[in-house]
Amino acid sequence: MRVPLVQVDAFADTLFEGNPAAVMPLDEWLPDAVMQHIALENNLSETAFLVVHDPAGDPVPDASAPAYDLRWFTPATEVDLCGHATLGASAYLFEDVHPDAEVLQFSTRSGWLTVTRARCGLLTMDFPAQIPAPVDVDPAIARALGADVLTAHRATDLIYTVASAATVRELSPDLTFLAALPVRGIAVTAAGDGTDYDFVSRWFGAEAGVSEDPVTGSAHSQLAPLWAARLGATEMTARQLSPRGGTVEVALQGDRVLLSGRCVRFLEGTVVLPD
Repeated sequence: MRVPLVQVDAFADTLFEGNPAAVMPLDEWLPDAVMQHIALENNLSETAFLVVHDPAGDPVPDASAPAYDLRWFTPATEVDLCGHATLGASAYLFEDVHPDAEVLQFSTRSGWLTVTRARCGLLTMDFPAQIPAPVDVDPAIARALGADVLTAHRATDLIYTVASAATVRELSPDLTFLAALPVRGIAVTAAGDGTDYDFVSRWFGAEAGVSEDPVTGSAHSQLAPLWAARLGATEMTARQLSPRGGTVEVALQGDRVLLSGRCVRFLEGTVVLPD
């Protein structure tokens, strides 16, 4: 059995920037254990699997736009929401399968998601916004981060705010400690003062099984409401300051957040599985 694989750098303007994602179109779902093994073998922060959506089971929001079922696996687990692999899957579909389409629809664990394509090549995902709730700063986590923490919030992830973009960039946390925390991941963020961005962040995985994610789209569905309230803005440019780095354009629209970025294809190949 042969399955196509495309690897895409998402939230990237050039090759070797942004977050690599594997995209694997299927005729039908493979067993969950097989998809998990493939994601582990790919050894990327996310592998996106997709099949054409059957409207008989769940009617599509827009019958005129292509629709797919989409699932995301880290090397350790299946996740409910992933931004960069959705962006990568969309780039593949727009380029190789639906060159004339302007909108794609995905049925996921987080409900229906849409991705639109602008003429400039920018892809925009429509995700549910998550409003982070204030929580107490855990001194042990602050020590593991090696930084003075100003505030802490919790949505899907823990979000710790620090004083400056330089602090975010220079973090060298205790990844072994963070990996044992009972949370999907920890986002560390600061205002983009002194940079070209409204806010910056880095994201360290715990239960997701990713030491540091290069660019985390789903984290920005939590960061966008937080920084919109602080900055008094609904449209912002964010930068994830991982070693690879990547830029995310965010726009808060009620209970939704639009996350925009570009993709660069890195490789095309075939995965060979036992029949």
